[in-house]
Amino acid sequence: MLIGIDRDEDALQAAKIKLQNFKNVKYVHDNHDNIKSILEKLEITKVDGILLDLGVSSYQIDEKSRGFSYLEDNELDMRMDRTQELTAKKVLNEYPKEELEEILFKYGEEKYSEKIANNICEYRKKKTIETTKELVDIIDKSLPGFAKKNGHPAKRSFQAIRIEVNNEIEPLYQTVRDCIDCLKENGRLCIITFHSIEDRAVKRAFGDAEGRCTCPSDLPYCACGYVSLGKIINKKPIIASVDEKNENTRSKSAKLRVFERK
Repeated sequence: MLIGIDRDEDALQAAKIKLQNFKNVKYVHDNHDNIKSILEKLEITKVDGILLDLGVSSYQIDEKSRGFSYLEDNELDMRMDRTQELTAKKVLNEYPKEELEEILFKYGEEKYSEKIANNICEYRKKKTIETTKELVDIIDKSLPGFAKKNGHPAKRSFQAIRIEVNNEIEPLYQTVRDCIDCLKENGRLCIITFHSIEDRAVKRAFGDAEGRCTCPSDLPYCACGYVSLGKIINKKPIIASVDEKNENTRSKSAKLRVFERK
């Protein structure tokens, strides 16, 4: 049995068409953060394996009307689940300056977060920020020339706002732990991340789940009572081959980490 979980109803519809010849698939419109309640509703206690493919999908980026891309001029949306209320437009026009600055720095690792947040607030005093092009222009004017040489100047800010809209990072650590709890013995959890913030959260959760003895090395027995839920299969993340990176440029930032339940 394959259980496909996605917040995006369009992705589920595409999967139904792609897998129409298979009868052993269940499609669930929900968030993987709710893995335990999802399996409980399906009356499934444990699973053999879980794959989490984090972040925004190629389809969502390419579908211009979704507002994920900084390369086109579209309405600011960025919702993975279009039934939710919070949009990028709401974040940019309603969040206070301090909160915008924190989001840009925390989720986008943007050095010029203060300047960008300040310019967003100045702009919205005159009119509502409605399109991706308006946001790109604000960001572009906020960055010094030398800061625009490595990639698109809006990339980090768009990532940060998207993460905030979809609450991608805050629940991630607990989601990883919940997924491990749902695995059968020797079951594996595989997680693909696409930026360092995601990868750090997954790495920390895996490390804590594997556990480590904190007793002094000269102690003849373990007294700290640490508990291990399993083992990390690959200490270093698996990355795409050179051929794959050339064939699919979006795979360049992908990292795969694997944990096995004991």
